Amino acid sequence: MTPVAADVQSPAAAPAVVLTIAGSEATGGAGAQADLKTFQELGVFGIANLTCIVSFDPNDSWNHRFMPVDQQVIADQLEATTAAYGSVLGAADEVTAPSGRPVLDTVKIGMLGSPATIGTVAAALKNGNFRNVVLDPVLICKGQEPGHALDTDQALKSQILPLATFVTPNHFEAESLSGLEITDVESLKAAAIRIHELSGAAVLAKGGVRLEGPDAVDVYYDGGTLEVLSAPKVGEVAVSGAGCSLAAAVTAELAKGATPLEAARAAKEFVTAGIRNRVASGAPFDALWQGGPR
Repeated sequence: MTPVAADVQSPAAAPAVVLTIAGSEATGGAGAQADLKTFQELGVFGIANLTCIVSFDPNDSWNHRFMPVDQQVIADQLEATTAAYGSVLGAADEVTAPSGRPVLDTVKIGMLGSPATIGTVAAALKNGNFRNVVLDPVLICKGQEPGHALDTDQALKSQILPLATFVTPNHFEAESLSGLEITDVESLKAAAIRIHELSGAAVLAKGGVRLEGPDAVDVYYDGGTLEVLSAPKVGEVAVSGAGCSLAAAVTAELAKGATPLEAARAAKEFVTAGIRNRVASGAPFDALWQGGPR
């Protein structure tokens, strides 16, 4: 019997490789699950390294139940991923990939959940030769003890934010990072500018449904370009997974070679379509469907 040769893609046809470092969310609407579905829809090869397990508690107002992943397990995941797909430095300090394989140079940071995890991930980022570091700055996990949450917030700001090249804060996170109250588009612009000044990163500050008016408004700023991204609101209630999917879409577009502004525009369109085609469940919130643009 004649063996059938495998149809192997050439390196030029291989997809971009992206990593999300995030938590698992049990209902599938947010976290690493949302990231991987977004990556798949946008044509990149997604990898997830888990930092925690989050499950909503239907017996306690659907607050989070938070279980951190052991630090050695997180470090082991990062070690395996970067060994398999990570880049290396060439003789001229250029990032290259052995054997012509794709370079893992783009990472999305989602929920980390503790100062210890933040330290572990920060060390990996410093050693990883990542060209794009997209930070979705999850500052508060409902159900966490307040003092622990504050310590986590401060560690994220001091250790991860300076390493980011693109930041996607929601309304609350943008207020926390900027120190400004956000009540309208002008104050959202001011917050985006302030966060860029603090981090040096491109910023997509999300007003979403939390600002008054008929449109869901986000603001992009990279130190030179200030652009308001707007789309008609789809309802007046936030949808689970919208923030995760927006940051993941930015990550995927950057990995494929888009500029930061192009990535922001594409991500806004992707998420708007996903919200329009949301998925209902027995939970008191709907979830974005990443297949919505299809």
